[in-house]
Amino acid sequence: MVGKDKTVRSLIGVLDRDIEKWALLTFYVILVVTMAVEVIRREVFSYSSVWGEEIVRYSFIYLAWIAAAAAVRERAHIRIDVLFHYVPTRVKALLYIFGDLAMLFVAVLAFYWSLETVQVSVKYGSVTDGLRLPKFWFLLAVPIGFALVLLRLVQSIIRDVRDLVQGRPPFEGNKLFD
Repeated sequence: MVGKDKTVRSLIGVLDRDIEKWALLTFYVILVVTMAVEVIRREVFSYSSVWGEEIVRYSFIYLAWIAAAAAVRERAHIRIDVLFHYVPTRVKALLYIFGDLAMLFVAVLAFYWSLETVQVSVKYGSVTDGLRLPKFWFLLAVPIGFALVLLRLVQSIIRDVRDLVQGRPPFEGNKLFD
């Protein structure tokens, strides 16, 4: 039983570290391949499809929302951090925790309201224009993205509180520009 528990924790660890990466790669490949096929069809055969444009659009939407969660995890999202250069480590940790709590509040509201849009789509049976698939599958990108953001924010807050209690400097994250 102990070996099985260790295997489950290992699997959860892999998913925790890599789920966004694999989802981002999948949606990016779908987007690029579909776009390339549509460009070839349009330029070589003078024909394009409605479904190709929809696949690219919805892949990009999923890509953006999952990337937002990945950015929160790595603290790579855009932020103004000038103040962080002038405050002690303990204050910096408290500012990160405060920022994450504020973002958590907004993400909870956004998650809640995005579910309403999905429920309306399910209730009225709306479908996409080209693919004729239930639209709620694509509208789910927003609540899924916010659910991932919420998960990453909770993880970030726990990490920051631990660092604060143990006297370690807070995780600064990855910067987009130096």
